[in-house]
Amino acid sequence: MKFTISTQNLKKWLDIVNHATASISTTPILENILLKVNYKNIVLTSNNLEMAIEYVISEDISIESEGAFCIPSKLFTNYINLVTDDTVKIELLSDDSIKISTSSWKLKIKWLEASEFPLIPSIREEVSLNISWKIIKKAIDKTLFSSAEWNIRPTLAWLYVNIKNNAVIFASTDSFRLSEYKTILKEAISNDFSQIIPSKTCNQIKSILEDDSEVKIVSWDNQVAFLTWNIKIYSRLLNGKFPDYAWFFPTTYTTKAEVNRIDLMWALRKINLVSRENNYSIKMSLSNERWIELETSETQIWEWDVTLVWVVEWENNIVWINSTYFLEVLGVIETTHISISFENPLSPILISPIADPEKEVKDSFKHIIMPLKI
Repeated sequence: MKFTISTQNLKKWLDIVNHATASISTTPILENILLKVNYKNIVLTSNNLEMAIEYVISEDISIESEGAFCIPSKLFTNYINLVTDDTVKIELLSDDSIKISTSSWKLKIKWLEASEFPLIPSIREEVSLNISWKIIKKAIDKTLFSSAEWNIRPTLAWLYVNIKNNAVIFASTDSFRLSEYKTILKEAISNDFSQIIPSKTCNQIKSILEDDSEVKIVSWDNQVAFLTWNIKIYSRLLNGKFPDYAWFFPTTYTTKAEVNRIDLMWALRKINLVSRENNYSIKMSLSNERWIELETSETQIWEWDVTLVWVVEWENNIVWINSTYFLEVLGVIETTHISISFENPLSPILISPIADPEKEVKDSFKHIIMPLKI
């Protein structure tokens, strides 16, 4: 087996497949990449048993002979990242080694049999649909931040995805906050799709696929795959049922405020320098005299407060809130102004964008944060 490949593109392709390579594993083969060299293309495959990636390379390559082998991902990638030559030649030798060479470098690495690499499940199109990746990526960006950390609460480390007719809904929660993003497609799809996808998978795929990609989503048994013309991303699905969360979003309020989102973000970034001393808890006082005050308790650093001009309706109120959670949701909202509403200091705080009346709105976003009990 022998082929020559563009160095720059190989770096890019390795970066993509390494998203599904196990860095440390009790099964060493998972720390490898499978390279299958065919007559017209090369397929790079990684698999950590939770997610797998196949990348088909058909450009900037010159194939002399076919073959397949596994190579340690970390060593191979680190070496290629140091190569400055335009092309790399890779050759399978008779002494169970791989020679990687350029005009100025040579490296020999022991290889493993391709047959040892774990098989990727065969796709069965029980449910399939085509959708723009730009839509999926935006939905992930709007909800991923409020899912739980995998190593802390794995049972909540997922995104709920529901695609039906022409409506796309993504939702996530870590039990302290809840996000829902909804958008409307131009055309209805023929198949309904409703699954719970691991947040680790969503976090990886949003950085792999490009916005102009048309993605085919296929689901079968407990597997899901995201397919483009040259990339296939496979993932296990989580068993269970996403809670009926709609009733968590409050429909009434006693206090509602409208504020400039950018002004509020700058205030929270400053207050976070102090609030980190008390687990990012801040007091938010709202007055119907058109102002709001953000305060921290006195810490070893100092105490801090700021007053912003708001439009506040109905009752004056005081609520304690996690300033980091507050800042994170503001970061995924795109409108200039937002609304904040709640019933009382112990009820969920609803945060939503205020749409520009001159712009057509095709999507919606809403988020709740549970207040702190202090």
